[in-house]
Amino acid sequence: MARAELAYPRRVTEQTGEDVRLRNWARNATLGAPGSVCAPTSEAELQSLLATTSGRVRVIGSRMSPGRMLGQTDVDGVLLDLSGLTGLLSITDDTATFAGATTLQDVYAVLTERGLMLPSSPGVIAEQTLAGAISTGTHGQGLNQSTIADAALAVRLVLADGSVRDFRRGDPWFGAVQLGLGSLGVITRVTLRTQPSPIYTCRKNMTDAATLDDDLTSWNRENDLVKAWWFPQEGQVQVWTAQEAGEDDVRRHREAGGGLFEHPTVSDAMNATIEQTLRQLRDDTKVAREDMPSRTVTRFRDFTDVTGDIYQVFCRGIATPQINVEIGVPLDLAGGVIKKIKDWHDQTQPRMHYPVILRCTGPSEAWLSPSHGQDTCYFGFVVYYSEDGSLSEEGVDFLREVEKLLAAEGGRPHWGKYFDESLYDWPTLYPEWESFREVRDALDPGHRFANAFTTALFD
Repeated sequence: MARAELAYPRRVTEQTGEDVRLRNWARNATLGAPGSVCAPTSEAELQSLLATTSGRVRVIGSRMSPGRMLGQTDVDGVLLDLSGLTGLLSITDDTATFAGATTLQDVYAVLTERGLMLPSSPGVIAEQTLAGAISTGTHGQGLNQSTIADAALAVRLVLADGSVRDFRRGDPWFGAVQLGLGSLGVITRVTLRTQPSPIYTCRKNMTDAATLDDDLTSWNRENDLVKAWWFPQEGQVQVWTAQEAGEDDVRRHREAGGGLFEHPTVSDAMNATIEQTLRQLRDDTKVAREDMPSRTVTRFRDFTDVTGDIYQVFCRGIATPQINVEIGVPLDLAGGVIKKIKDWHDQTQPRMHYPVILRCTGPSEAWLSPSHGQDTCYFGFVVYYSEDGSLSEEGVDFLREVEKLLAAEGGRPHWGKYFDESLYDWPTLYPEWESFREVRDALDPGHRFANAFTTALFD
């Protein structure tokens, strides 16, 4: 039970008088002691802070990650709030440089205004910071792209002694800096590759899950962008496949004012399935009918095709406190994993709050990316908190068992989500693991940017 409690902590439901920055966004972890948050307003001020102090340092960003990734335990440790260092710093025809603490939604807004996009599909939640997104491996969907970190052309770090170092694509250590888990230094600016942003039409369909093990690969090979939600209990899948829009759809999108255009044909094919999922969610969590978890599920009801830019189509998540486990496995193994999950589900019939999320990406160059060096299928699993901040015992058992299944298949967990680290042999999973440790020792020899979690990982 101790291991389960570590991986899936209870949530504090009532905010006390303490500084909200001392808890992560989900309020299931305390990040530091009162008075430990420092908020420099310039890179020079950050340099001075690091040069004239000692003790551990962690950046809290938008606090969206689990507490073990963000927090520190030293009495004299510092939590850095960099919300004063944000915004567009420079832009060219095919690059854009942002301060590291700029939120993804602000990055996307700047690019969209100029008809641009990143060469990576967005994740669903855009409140996270750019530095946090690349440091934990945030990704979207589609085999022609990979993580947001793979769009980076240059990254600036302020090191433990306050010095500044710039890394550019092609540098020997760039693969480590792209996704560093906050353990190498403080990211203060990132230069990203950009490209013209097309308009996409996203077709939404309900399919039978009987052939999902074969269909998943076919969908991803045949379409630009793909995302699927699998309801094992009902044997159904809602799949979104996106391609560049034709002239008629582009015209309708523009005539609608440039917002997300919803096509007139609506399908109710999955409404009964959605109601069944909602009943299980509400029975387990005792939540009101129109709370945020329920909204995340009801969005699958009465679905319709849509046309818009990549951010309008895919960056539409609802930030909801939850335990989200996401494990990436080589795409070639995904069909076999789906069959094993089907067999396990048939035997156990777990109560699920949300469908299994299926997203595939191309290979990543970042050394510690779960999709490093291989086409990858990410399997996502969600359990929502009850009103009192607890998790249902059945929900916890579901997450533990399904993670064990995927870990046994060589799965690599998403760093910014929840997982049981005891299940993974990190050096075996990541060919560049020892190289990353060497870079960490060189850039932060005193391990000032370590906390209990990263120390256990690397030391």
